[in-house]
Amino acid sequence: MTRPGGFLTLQGEMDSPRELRVVSLIASATEIVCALGREADLVGRSHECDFPPSVGNLPICTEPKFATTVSSREIDRQVKDLLREALSIYRVDVDALRHLRPDLIITQTQCEVCAVSRAELDRALADWIDHRPRVVSLEPNGLEDVWKDIGRVAAALGIAGEGDRLIGILQERMNRIADTGRAHPNPPRVACIEWIDPLMASGNWMPDLVQMAGGINLFGEAGKHAPWMTWEDLRDNDPDVILVLPCGFGISRTWAEMTALTTKPGWRELAAVQNRNVFLCDGNHFFNRPGPRLVESLEIVAEILDPLSFSFGHEGIGWERFSD
Repeated sequence: MTRPGGFLTLQGEMDSPRELRVVSLIASATEIVCALGREADLVGRSHECDFPPSVGNLPICTEPKFATTVSSREIDRQVKDLLREALSIYRVDVDALRHLRPDLIITQTQCEVCAVSRAELDRALADWIDHRPRVVSLEPNGLEDVWKDIGRVAAALGIAGEGDRLIGILQERMNRIADTGRAHPNPPRVACIEWIDPLMASGNWMPDLVQMAGGINLFGEAGKHAPWMTWEDLRDNDPDVILVLPCGFGISRTWAEMTALTTKPGWRELAAVQNRNVFLCDGNHFFNRPGPRLVESLEIVAEILDPLSFSFGHEGIGWERFSD
């Protein structure tokens, strides 16, 4: 079954596990649980878990320790200050967790900036004696890790077979796009920007998505963390296409931040700018959530890079063409 917006959930013959009380502390894990058909097991979520929209009714168990409505540069400064002091940048609501009495908590160890870390959760659970939940930590460094994490969540829910089935469906959808994308006769050179100020390129699964969609990825390596870059790096490589998809930002927020790029010397001389091939993408809901909707993320890149071959209807929702 596909929910509005392309969200896939499994129905039909499924394993019959016992019911669990599950708290997800990372948005991608919440989407994985729901795609596996186990949304009813969720009893709590992180402050960032907002898809499918129905999870918005769940109690929130985390909050950031920094202001999120300030500029990209100010967010970067606050986060670095916290990390420099060896502090977590998120707060776990221990009282809320105790009240929810989860059997299973899902968190991550991939990135201290993306969500509550395993170390922070362990501190929150340190004095739990009467009801110690199982903790599953996800670590999606690359695309293959995303499939492993889906399998890990499914196994923790007692439905390993459904995890295999979901992975197969998602991989098949991606492979169909890749079969066409990789045959692109003139692959464009693509720069993916994961943070605007200071500049950061995309890594992890993004190089694979660009390649599968028919492009040549200029910055960042598959399976490795997003690297910092300089304006000179971007300008000197002069990409054919620029995808701006800041982590945690929707399209409207990204529009508001674009002056940090458009005021750089030489911006208007870039080939991508002159050819109107700068695109703002929803990095919050798609590209920076390593879960089922990475398939939709690939669809977005594919219809941007090769609109003659691909049309999935994501324009205006997952991406917009930028002009200043």
